[in-house]
Amino acid sequence: MPDTMRAAVFRGKEDIHIEEVAKPKCGPTDAVVRVTTTTICGTDSHIWREEYPVENGRVVGHEPVGVIEELGEAVMGYEVGDRVVVGAITPCGACYFCQHGDFSQCAGYEDQWGIIGGWRLGNSMDGVQADYFRVPYAQANLAKIPDGLSDEEVIFVTDIASTGISAAETANVRIGDSVVVFAQGPIGLSATAGARLMGAALIIAVDSNPTRLEMAKKMGADVVVNFKEEDPVAKVKALTDGRGADVAIEALGIQETFENCLKAVRPAGVVSSLGVYGDKVTMPVEEFVYGIGDIDIRTTLCPGGKERMRALMSMVQNGRLNLGQLVTHHFKLDQIEDAYPLFSNQEDGVLKVAITTG
Repeated sequence: MPDTMRAAVFRGKEDIHIEEVAKPKCGPTDAVVRVTTTTICGTDSHIWREEYPVENGRVVGHEPVGVIEELGEAVMGYEVGDRVVVGAITPCGACYFCQHGDFSQCAGYEDQWGIIGGWRLGNSMDGVQADYFRVPYAQANLAKIPDGLSDEEVIFVTDIASTGISAAETANVRIGDSVVVFAQGPIGLSATAGARLMGAALIIAVDSNPTRLEMAKKMGADVVVNFKEEDPVAKVKALTDGRGADVAIEALGIQETFENCLKAVRPAGVVSSLGVYGDKVTMPVEEFVYGIGDIDIRTTLCPGGKERMRALMSMVQNGRLNLGQLVTHHFKLDQIEDAYPLFSNQEDGVLKVAITTG
């Protein structure tokens, strides 16, 4: 077996390119997975732009589908050759946070406590935009793919679907609720799907990209609003008898959409924030109702672990969640330098890219 592999490596602002690097080694609690399909996430775009810090030389990426290549001796119930997904968040299952059910904030039983939680792949350790990657805490994070599902049908359970759907879960969307989702990028589209799965009666999707607004309808939106053509806050109020939405989901990570959520949510409603913010966010006093509007603001990091992956793949397998339709562009791993600007700059109607290693 070769000792080196191809990998997408971060080298500075707008500089992620393929290099030949050492193939990862498998420890006793690890697995090494041969990647078949991966993709680019909005967080990867933040890294590409140097808006989120990772060390120079880091192999990036955190959304993989692949085949088990090696297994550590402590990992049970899997075989070399199994097709698997691994979530962007890789909880250890044993630390303080995991034992309290806060898997996304996993500190790890080998790591120092920090603010990055369980997001390791492509962040605090090398990621998956490569021929191979190492899975930490493999027993808790290898999720076998059900027979009959393609790579493209399951690739997005690893992050955007888990993240987007969690916005509705964290907000405790109830049957009959009204929900507005600001921004219909891949995570916002997944949040729209999540609101539908949770039982919302009215889902309003806000964006300005016609392709994304059309996809929002397919993912479950009842009403789409082009914010360049009409005031989305006024539209939300008009559709909710002037009260505002029960839940407002922020899926972009900028001040404007955060403020619009505060304006569009009803008193005693919930703002669920998903966006990764590249700059500081301030709390506008008036939109925050001077702190006396009983507005509940919640944030979430992508839920991970093999059971989360299993549950989401079950939704795909049983026709409740169609994620494959989000793939609009295909690239080989060697073409990733072309894929980054296309995806990050929203060129050519892109929603999500599929990157294959073969």
